[in-house]
Amino acid sequence: MMSKGFASNRLSLLAIGVIACFVSVGVRLVFLHVIDRDELLRFVDKARRQIVVEQARRGTILDTRGNLLATSRSEITVAVDPWSLQEYLEIEKNPNKRARKSAEEKTKRAQLAALLDLPVAEVEKAFGPTMRSIDPLKDQRDGKVDGLTKDRWVKLREALPESVYDKIEALSIRGITHSRVYRRVYPGDGLAAHLIGYLNKEGTPVSGAEHHFNLYLKGQDGWIESEKDGARRELAQFRSREVPVANGNDVVLTIDSVVQHIIEEELKTIAAKFQPHFATIIASDPMTGAILGLANYPSFDLNHYNKAPLEAQRNYAVTDMIEPGSTFKIVAAGAALNEGLVTSRTTFDCSNATIDYKGRTLKLPREDELFGRLSVADIVAHSSNRGVAQLAMLMGEQRFYDYVRAYGFGEATGFGLGGEVRGQLASPAKWDGLTITRMPMGHAVAATPLQIHMAMSAVANGGVLLRPQIIKEIKDPKGNIVRTFAAEKRAQVLKPSTAAQLAQLLAGVVREGTAKGFDIPGFEIAGKTGTTQKIIGGKYSTNHHVASFVGFFPASRPEIVLSVIVDDAVVAGGTAYGRVVAAPAFHHIAEQLIQYLDIKPVLPTNRTFLAAQGGLP
Repeated sequence: MMSKGFASNRLSLLAIGVIACFVSVGVRLVFLHVIDRDELLRFVDKARRQIVVEQARRGTILDTRGNLLATSRSEITVAVDPWSLQEYLEIEKNPNKRARKSAEEKTKRAQLAALLDLPVAEVEKAFGPTMRSIDPLKDQRDGKVDGLTKDRWVKLREALPESVYDKIEALSIRGITHSRVYRRVYPGDGLAAHLIGYLNKEGTPVSGAEHHFNLYLKGQDGWIESEKDGARRELAQFRSREVPVANGNDVVLTIDSVVQHIIEEELKTIAAKFQPHFATIIASDPMTGAILGLANYPSFDLNHYNKAPLEAQRNYAVTDMIEPGSTFKIVAAGAALNEGLVTSRTTFDCSNATIDYKGRTLKLPREDELFGRLSVADIVAHSSNRGVAQLAMLMGEQRFYDYVRAYGFGEATGFGLGGEVRGQLASPAKWDGLTITRMPMGHAVAATPLQIHMAMSAVANGGVLLRPQIIKEIKDPKGNIVRTFAAEKRAQVLKPSTAAQLAQLLAGVVREGTAKGFDIPGFEIAGKTGTTQKIIGGKYSTNHHVASFVGFFPASRPEIVLSVIVDDAVVAGGTAYGRVVAAPAFHHIAEQLIQYLDIKPVLPTNRTFLAAQGGLP
């Protein structure tokens, strides 16, 4: 029988133990609710709160007729939270019901495997709960600081179409989760590649309209801040902030996909036949400056931009300079006519190799053929180097230079996609003694193909130098127009009557001059051939040329300005003249555009030039 003292000691020890437990609990509560309160609240808040970002859909890029040039395709990445399935089954305490639910989920997973085109075994493995390693210092997710945490995201399949995911969602498979991304696709592959540009793998716009109109296209991501339960499901009733997604606007370009296709096909023909260093073709509306088509060789596929060499991604129309050659002769001819110094019938002796100018005897450039006295009309038609030199001399250095600038040479065109160079044009103070005889024929000056094109456009539209227009309008995601872009006048180069007269002279180039044989009856092709010797090793080469034909039609009411410029074409046993390389391409494109754009022929009794009627305002 125990003594009273022993029993009393046992009670005392028990009391002390109970008191100690309460004290330890109390101390712990003090730490939880007082000392560590703020830190624990931050942890709980971080664990429960979630921010879900909804990605904005990037706007589409369309051509002038509404055809898709670039769009964003919605794609789904499907993943599984394996622990979610296990937690769902553990809630069910009835063994029979738990087994039935497990079997139902397994049947659904077999259907899932078929929809994902994956082996059933691979899907089953993904649904098996696993742990993954994390930094022990950050291991506060499951109450154990062991450097392990539950892996709640196991990827099953990427780039899944929305239609397939809809079927998966209908199965209501426990643990399935997803994320939605938009992948940029280009339906035309390489169509208008240098104009559209592309997004890289990080989704960053790199070039073209994708880059320069990114502000309109990108949109604004939305997001939701709310809480989640222990199964990582959103508790919508605890949403504290919600910012709706704002999808990007659509950008409508001025280009026409059919016109673009026509000129790109012609470039392929030129490339196969002449193996040039590069070639550029540009088509535009002379009255607005709207670019209907612009293409370069070499080019690349926008959907596989990462396989394209850098030189294929250059927009040669604005990044590279060439000496314009004889296409530049519209400057001297137009200026002399505009100043009233000559008429189309005024004649000049083009047989002399030298000329007296301001007390000096200057050597005139060589001709491709011998000429005698030529009228201004014949100088233009037969591309006389000595003739245009004398036209420039009539004006003098400064006045001629002013016209060169007025035509847009020596300064950027303002092309809406950027990347262009200004060209090279020295002021008269920096000219040598022969520049006044060489620049009129397109030497001693460098320009981009687009500058040359826009200069010819000024003749076609009644004497107005326009900014090339590449963007037509901006539309919101519902298709409403939010902004339009009008033609921009840069300078009045020629009087409308002068532009009309010069257009007549350029029509003579095709009827009886250097491009004879490339007219299209009833459609009054007007233009200028160009054959420029390239500078190789500091000297003009006799084997390397830039061939060009730049013109418009119909001459009396121009609807299209078209430029074909081919750098360093290879012509077996001959010279890469403009009439050999560029003029046939111009002619072939013009025939197709006349049909596609339904350009009406000009009646012989109604050949009153548009420019003579006032031109552009």
